[in-house]
Amino acid sequence: MLTVLYLVPNAADAAVARRVSMLRQGGARVVLAGFRRAGTEWPKLDVIDYIELGETFDANFRQRIGAVLRAAVGLRARFHGVAEPDLIIARNLEMLALADRLLGAWADRPAIGYECLDIHRLMLRGDAVGRAMRATERYFARKASFLITSSPAFSREYFAAYRQSALPTVLLENKVLGASARATNPALAGNTQPLRIGWYGALRCGKSLAALADFANVMKGAVEIELRGRPAHTEFNDFDGFVAAQRHLHFAGPYRNPDDLPAVYGGVHFAWAIDFFEEGQNSSWLLPNRLYEGPLHGAIPIAVEGTETAAFLKRHGIGVVLPDIRRQTLVEMIGNMQPETVTALAAAVAAKDERLFAFSDDDCRDLVERLAGFATRAPAGAKTFEALA
Repeated sequence: MLTVLYLVPNAADAAVARRVSMLRQGGARVVLAGFRRAGTEWPKLDVIDYIELGETFDANFRQRIGAVLRAAVGLRARFHGVAEPDLIIARNLEMLALADRLLGAWADRPAIGYECLDIHRLMLRGDAVGRAMRATERYFARKASFLITSSPAFSREYFAAYRQSALPTVLLENKVLGASARATNPALAGNTQPLRIGWYGALRCGKSLAALADFANVMKGAVEIELRGRPAHTEFNDFDGFVAAQRHLHFAGPYRNPDDLPAVYGGVHFAWAIDFFEEGQNSSWLLPNRLYEGPLHGAIPIAVEGTETAAFLKRHGIGVVLPDIRRQTLVEMIGNMQPETVTALAAAVAAKDERLFAFSDDDCRDLVERLAGFATRAPAGAKTFEALA
């Protein structure tokens, strides 16, 4: 049985739980090691061992780097007696640095996989800081066997375009794992008034919040906006105060994935899959969780032109792609949409195979089988990352 050591920067992240579950469903054993965010507890996951490396704080990059440096001291000793892994999956760059340091802790060197699901803006800077960050990434990935990303645009626009990676790539989209029965869009039951748009998940885009609130106000009750998830308060001037002042925009708090998804998405017609948090970079390249959560449960996804999300919708013939999110555009393309159009769009989403939006047991087994292939051929210091021109 394949044994995976999963190194993570935030053990309480729901995406970590999803990856652990996927590995377990695929037949692997998992050891979880990493950091605990302040105010959270270690999650109860199906793993054979936990190794806590320290505590970190949200939105405090310097503190997190300090925690990694402290964890690196005596790191190998922390893993004494831990089941010898066949491979290590390092989630994010700081965990890749620790994975590199762990090599030699066991008689047989495990293979290393670099899991990179977002491209931080620091990595894209054109100055000395950006060059240093990219050089650091290449250095610590020099012994990696493979790369895991969640969007083909990350491979195309960053790893290839910036000449960062020559590694084999495993594409693991942010699909739902452990999905229950699919909910249906209210439009399929003849309910299209008022139109309801759900913006769920990581709420971090001030542009989206302002545009949706303005749109709902202009529509005077014909459109209602529901927000759920975890707002990044550091990205808004006053998220709570702004939302409280809105008549047709409401925040209903966090939700559990996948348990709450049918109830959350089953009550809205559209899923807002637009994010300008890092416009033209990460936000343009990612395929967000909501792109899969919403359509799985009947919601019609809304994307903006020029993004990988829009390309996904066009490729699969579903959803609405907007040229921009100006008030006039939203009113004309969403607010004035006829009931029969909403119903047709909802029917197109409902007709899709759920495997487009959710992982199956076969997907889990296929993943573990592929990872096992990497575990049998760990590189001996082979140069897998190219130098910058």
